[in-house]
Amino acid sequence: MKFNTIHKTTGIAFALSTLLLLASCGKEKKETLKDNGPAISVQLGGKSAEVTNGMVTASGKIEAENSANVSTRMMGYITKVHVKVGQKVSAGQVLVNVNSTDLQAKKAQVEASILQATAAYNNAKKDYDRFEVLFSQQSASQKELDDMTSRYEMAKAGLEAAKQMRNEVMAQFSYTTITAPFAGEITNTFVKEGDMANPGMPLVSIEGATHLQVTAMVSESDITAIKNGSKAKVLVKSTQQELSGTVSEVSSSAKNTGGQYLVKVTLNATNNKVLSGMFVNVQFPVAKSTATSVASDQVLVPSSALVHQGQLTGIYTVANNNTALLRWLRVGKSYGNQVEVLSGLTADEQYVVAAEGKLFNGAKIQIKN
Repeated sequence: MKFNTIHKTTGIAFALSTLLLLASCGKEKKETLKDNGPAISVQLGGKSAEVTNGMVTASGKIEAENSANVSTRMMGYITKVHVKVGQKVSAGQVLVNVNSTDLQAKKAQVEASILQATAAYNNAKKDYDRFEVLFSQQSASQKELDDMTSRYEMAKAGLEAAKQMRNEVMAQFSYTTITAPFAGEITNTFVKEGDMANPGMPLVSIEGATHLQVTAMVSESDITAIKNGSKAKVLVKSTQQELSGTVSEVSSSAKNTGGQYLVKVTLNATNNKVLSGMFVNVQFPVAKSTATSVASDQVLVPSSALVHQGQLTGIYTVANNNTALLRWLRVGKSYGNQVEVLSGLTADEQYVVAAEGKLFNGAKIQIKN
């Protein structure tokens, strides 16, 4: 019984000493958060920052301004495919050859028809000239002259028809030698040697690699704020590159696009890391009259102003006594160098975008003008 009492007393003493130790540690920790140093100069964003334009955001995809699926109007076997996927080609360069044996035979027939029609024309012209002289000398009747005239006109028409048929055959030869309509890059080949080509069937696809554009789909609530010629910012998702562009087309109908309006943006400058088919986010600046409604629905802050601690994301705001206060946020999508704030910060609140020292909770700050 005495042993139990001693043990219990010892336990109570240990517990009390532990509490005193924790209290002293807490007091020491609290004292370390006190800032006795000079105020840290900071720059604010948000309510006090200058608000110029709002933003309408949309998703889109990069594509070539010039693109084509090259086909033929002839039926025949593919004899040669001269290009491969990824190959650069120049305008007029031969891409595919289609068998032209039938055309060669047709061309020979037409040439023979032209020779025959030429001989008939020359003979009819001589007879016509002869009878015209005889008629002037009253040695031939009017009917004989009319018959010679009809024969001459028919021979002349026959020769012209044969020549036009030759033009048709020669035009068909251009469909057996498929050339590039413009300079670009081969993006796909749909046939190989020995395949049968049919009229209208794509053989090769080509895209112009020098001029790229973005096609974006914009909702009906935002489309009226976007105008031709306005500037746009384009963020390439895969490479995190930010590009600039100009709105070149704005669709006025969403009949065939599922309620979304098509907007095309011509990119001002690109590099070899920007490829056709990449997905992008597009920001369209809108007028100040529209900025109020946009800002009320969406809060965007610079990604450089965010603080990351493990899985948490926060931002420093200004407390009433001009001290820094870390506010934890729930963030959404990224738009270029800005991040959408879903909760934790309102559109009319100030936040720190840059500081000339290391910030922490309770740090004295001095706001730069």
